Amino acid sequence: MGQTTSAHGYTPGGSTPIANSRPPLPDGVVFLNQDNDYTSEIPDECLSLIFQCLSSGDKKRCSLVCRRWLVAEGQNRHRLALNASANVAAHLPAIFTRFDSVTKLSLRCDRKSVSINDDALTLISLRCRNLTRLKLRGCREVSDQGMFAVAQYCKSLRKFSCGSCMFGAKGMNALLNNCNSLEELSVKRLRGIEIGSAAEPIGPGIAASSLKSITLKELYNGQCFAPLVIGSKNLKTLKILRCLGDWDRLLEGVSGRKNCLAEIHLERLQVSDVGLMAVSNCAGLENFQLVKAPDCSDEGISAIAENCKLLRKLHIDGWRTNRIGDEGLIAVAKNSVNLVELVLIGVNPSSVSLMAMASNCEKLERLALCGSGSVGDAEISCVAAKCKALKKLCIKCCHVTDSGIKAFAFGCPNLVKIKVKKCVGVSSEVVDWLRERRASLELNLDVDEVELNDVETITIAQDDDLTSTSNGARSSSKSRFSLFGGRSLTACAFQRLLNGSG
Repeated sequence: MGQTTSAHGYTPGGSTPIANSRPPLPDGVVFLNQDNDYTSEIPDECLSLIFQCLSSGDKKRCSLVCRRWLVAEGQNRHRLALNASANVAAHLPAIFTRFDSVTKLSLRCDRKSVSINDDALTLISLRCRNLTRLKLRGCREVSDQGMFAVAQYCKSLRKFSCGSCMFGAKGMNALLNNCNSLEELSVKRLRGIEIGSAAEPIGPGIAASSLKSITLKELYNGQCFAPLVIGSKNLKTLKILRCLGDWDRLLEGVSGRKNCLAEIHLERLQVSDVGLMAVSNCAGLENFQLVKAPDCSDEGISAIAENCKLLRKLHIDGWRTNRIGDEGLIAVAKNSVNLVELVLIGVNPSSVSLMAMASNCEKLERLALCGSGSVGDAEISCVAAKCKALKKLCIKCCHVTDSGIKAFAFGCPNLVKIKVKKCVGVSSEVVDWLRERRASLELNLDVDEVELNDVETITIAQDDDLTSTSNGARSSSKSRFSLFGGRSLTACAFQRLLNGSG
């Protein structure tokens, strides 16, 4: 029939193509043998650099390609988070054989599980001698003995954080006496510290010379950290949040010497104007937050404003006690010419203090007014007319109407975002009206829905031992600690605005 035999036929009696069954390649194209691993020619150093540029997910997927890539992925994994339940203890040798370059480690155990113990933490410390960051959460089986191992083998620690742990002052002191590079220390709900006069003082240790940040949260006897706080001469950030006891004396001790403090947060503490006057001695203070301290008044705020000339950020949650008002705010306006951010929650400023603030604080870029019964259209119009540098504004639970919001159609020329929440006098019509006149302005106006769940809240997770303890002293502390329960506005109500959330 005129047909010719195909040059790409099959072998007789078989179905496998013969060697020349592949169609010819175009000129200049060379076929490479796909059985060869050409990445084997990449030096280990180059492969390591490539893995450093990959995301965590990409590293995981690449580790499945071959044994060499598995090893490379492990050697380039510097950050690791583990479930710190007792079940993982048997796998720790294998885990840290693969991940032998970990420098940042997080160990977290939920309250329903039994955590790793001292032996497991000792093994981790031996395998991870180059740790620079360690976070312990819910490791209730770790005692002072386990912390001794961390202090002995992980002397390069720069950041240490613990929460809901059971070791005590001896373990903490061991860490402070051995880690001379420690810069950040965060302690939350440390249950092993004794209550009362029997508590062993903590610090200062050799870490006091390097510490730059100390955070104490929800402690029964946080005053035992006084030697550490007072002895840390290079301390720049001090945060004391929801801790029991009188803190005026500690603040006086800190201010009684030359210090470098630039940031202080005091939240739900027993602190008075005496403590605030001590804070005013920190001449380099730039960021001060005072949240729900009912014993503080205009006198303390005025002292800080008059002496801390470098103040740039001020957050005040007055808890609607009316002890902080125009007098303190006018003092801030007169003295804090570098103020960039002001957050007022539960404080009732008048147009007089807001006028002074807008006229004198010419660098003010971020302003939040939340839960202020005295803030109405007149006050908001004052802000719109005078705050020329303002970029972000948050108004929440204030007596503002459409008239006040319309003032921003022509005021605050640098304004880029307005957030209005739970102001019942503001209607949805003003949104379109304002957008027509300022198209570049980002508006976030919640005028239709008022949800209790949307209010910024502080909830304190209390472990089961708080509710079932039979210790009389701790039960007493628990009753005092109940002051910190409930829902309320917080000093971080401005956070969503700063982060650009909707």
